[in-house]
Amino acid sequence: MKTDWKGVLSYVGLAFGLAWILWEIPLRLGVQPGQPIFQLLVLPGAFSPAIAAIIVRKWITKEGFGDAGLRLHLRHWRYYLVGWLLPLFVVGIILGLAVLFHVAKPDLTTLRALKTLAPDNVAAVETLPSFVRVLIPFQLLFTALIATPLLWGEEFGWRGYLQVRLFGDRPLLAAVATGIIWGVWHFPINLRGYNFPEHPYLGMIVFPVSAVMLSIIFGWLRLRTGSVWAPSLAHAATNAVGGSLTVLYFAGSGADLLYISYVGLLGWIPLGLLSLWIVLTGRLTPSSGEAGVPTDHPISAASSARNET
Repeated sequence: MKTDWKGVLSYVGLAFGLAWILWEIPLRLGVQPGQPIFQLLVLPGAFSPAIAAIIVRKWITKEGFGDAGLRLHLRHWRYYLVGWLLPLFVVGIILGLAVLFHVAKPDLTTLRALKTLAPDNVAAVETLPSFVRVLIPFQLLFTALIATPLLWGEEFGWRGYLQVRLFGDRPLLAAVATGIIWGVWHFPINLRGYNFPEHPYLGMIVFPVSAVMLSIIFGWLRLRTGSVWAPSLAHAATNAVGGSLTVLYFAGSGADLLYISYVGLLGWIPLGLLSLWIVLTGRLTPSSGEAGVPTDHPISAASSARNET
């Protein structure tokens, strides 16, 4: 399947243009990435990949939404479960590696983090029942479920359009290219210290590498379920569970986010090993006749199109 460069380039231009304009407005108004309101103000820009994909599919290439992966396909629930729970395992490995390499000492009680993040309410934090803090990972898993429609705003573009359109017969190359593009898309906010506030320039290299690994993993979930909702859930869990837990376990330790962040250097090890397993075992390249591939899966759709011609 040849790459439709008209559609791809139109999509990239729209996704970047909309997001960068919408993000620049609060940044120019002086709102910083570290402020809680920043997350809310940049949310419209996070929907630019979905908006771009809709515009391209409907009006530019006029290809429609037959292979957009809008159905849930819950019979493939195991892949949803993997995407949802994966951050717990990745964070666990990051914690172990941080101790092993003497990067930082995590606090699994989260008491240190809560005191650091709420210095004006230390007394209330200290009286907080321990079972409430133990339940935090479960609360974050629930948050990921609620946030999944928000992350659809990205995944409908990245995995629902770009990754299945780039280099159709070379899915690994498509995942790598999508990851790099996705990483560059974050540059305006990352340069302002969004992911790695102490290393904004070095983060411009680290983050795209992590994005490539996540593109392989999310692309695998997309391919195996035929649904864009599986990577949307995985993306939501990555942010809500992976991103939050690393902060809660390491806040106040003096740890450098470049190392202990979910998309940081220590995170490369578990994410890289999973990505390598996906690639080496051929799980990123299912055949068109593979059992379990949904009828509206991009591969099945392409196969049907060839049979009709």
